[in-house]
Amino acid sequence: MSDSTADRLAIMDKIYRYCRSVDRLDIEVGHSVFHEDATADFGASYVGTGRGWIDWCCEEHKKFLHHSHQVTNIIIELDGETAGSESYVYASLRRQDGDKVFHHEFWARYIDKWSKRASDWAIDSRYCIVDYGAMKEVDAMGADSRSTRDHSDLSYTVLKG
Repeated sequence: MSDSTADRLAIMDKIYRYCRSVDRLDIEVGHSVFHEDATADFGASYVGTGRGWIDWCCEEHKKFLHHSHQVTNIIIELDGETAGSESYVYASLRRQDGDKVFHHEFWARYIDKWSKRASDWAIDSRYCIVDYGAMKEVDAMGADSRSTRDHSDLSYTVLKG
């Protein structure tokens, strides 16, 4: 495998692990996606450090019944030990408000600057641009009891991080 292929796969893995971290409320995994001095700009909801975003986001996501993030159309441009990427993201979230259940959907993009430090790719800066979204009241279906938003989730029996 060429170095550039390995670098692209390492970056893509971090992008996917970010989604896992916010869906499973796994702060440790989320912190691993961002360098310690990274910044994050999520528009009106948050501007600050990357790891601070993970802390804030995981706390806020506790208010939701369920959430799921998918990333597609990942473009990565490598330049030695630095890179840039654009990833399209779809986020689907459910929350209870009294006896009603609301479904939030967002179509957005992550615009990331990366660097490889000590053989580890991580984000230096992330911009999240929400292109559009929707919210509606829904009749919720029952969830699979094996789906949890913590380390008791079945995925943690086969994945270590």
